[in-house]
Amino acid sequence: MITAIKLFFISFIMLLIVACTNSSSSKKAAKADSTFFPSELVNFIPYKNNPVFTGEGVGAWDEMIRERGYILKEADGYHMWYTGYRKDNHDTLYLGYASSPDGINWTRYQHNPVFTGSWTEDMMVIHSDSIYIMFAEGRGDTAHMLTSPDKIHWKDYGPLNIQTKNGHPLSAGPYGTPTVWKENSTWYLFYERNDSAIWLASSPDLKVWRNVHDEPVILKGPEPYDKYGVALNQVIKHDGKYYGYYHGTAFADWHEWSTNVAVSTDLIHWKKYDNNPIMKENKSSGIIVDDGTQYRLYTMHPEVCLHTSIAR
Repeated sequence: MITAIKLFFISFIMLLIVACTNSSSSKKAAKADSTFFPSELVNFIPYKNNPVFTGEGVGAWDEMIRERGYILKEADGYHMWYTGYRKDNHDTLYLGYASSPDGINWTRYQHNPVFTGSWTEDMMVIHSDSIYIMFAEGRGDTAHMLTSPDKIHWKDYGPLNIQTKNGHPLSAGPYGTPTVWKENSTWYLFYERNDSAIWLASSPDLKVWRNVHDEPVILKGPEPYDKYGVALNQVIKHDGKYYGYYHGTAFADWHEWSTNVAVSTDLIHWKKYDNNPIMKENKSSGIIVDDGTQYRLYTMHPEVCLHTSIAR
């Protein structure tokens, strides 16, 4: 007959076994997470004098700035494009340009705005073969492409031609927050539809884009921090893996967004960081810049704030 004392010891030993197993599993999970998400890509501290760039103030064409802007670091310094508008007129959005020797102190181009030909916001820029290529949202969250020889003078080529995997036109509706990655001779386009999910298309020539899959590659939720919306802002490559910096919202009315990270080995299958979000409280539309010493994370909406990586 098993006594109460024996039952106690058996239960105690079983609890120890479970505790040890859980501890071991937690350590393995933490190790795996640090392998896929090294500290320099997910841990950032804010610059003490944030923000480093804002709208210019009452009466200016860029009284306010909004959505994703973009920053490139080149040999001569840092270059930023942003969307400006007047607080009393959300229907007129123009493209601004600013430069900086250090990524902290910015000078607006004296002849801003640099492009007024069409609605241009939520942009990203790639420097390829001596040409600057911009992908941006137009009116109605329709992605379009522009090019420039000098970062300042831009030509708009109109909406992107995105098709299903079988070559049929996309269904009616928005396709915004275009984020492009180039690998060898192939261009990859990530886009969202109503911020509900992220799709992937590819193109050999920037003229026609076809979905790699007609199903999204990144879904909103089920995590609470991106339950109500997602949009990809940038892809970088680090130690042979792709990292997607995206913004998400935990609120049905979209009043607040956060910056988050996911990792992939093939641009199709993505794993979200277990400790997302890496930036809260509307520090969103995050852009990563390698300054040669460390990674910088610039959050772009509704003002530009700088955050530096803790380790490299």
